[in-house]
Amino acid sequence: MEIKILNANMTYNKEDGYVGKVEFEVSGHKQPYEIALHSKHNRDWSYGLFFSQESGDEEQILAVEDWLEEDDDAFDLLVKAARDTLKV
Repeated sequence: MEIKILNANMTYNKEDGYVGKVEFEVSGHKQPYEIALHSKHNRDWSYGLFFSQESGDEEQILAVEDWLEEDDDAFDLLVKAARDTLKV
């Protein structure tokens, strides 16, 4: 699978830690996705994966979720896209 980043952002505060969001497309998929990211200490990220604009094919979003669980480089790419927008 190939990812194209459409939009990304991340904020940080002491109470919530790092909170980010990345909107992206996956080649061959009809609907774009959005991943919400959270980490208290900039490691051990939790996330939620959603369709970005409107509901799409459930099999496709499940395939993306499985892929992100198995492919650390793909997941890290999304975290990096959000983290790169963080204002220090």
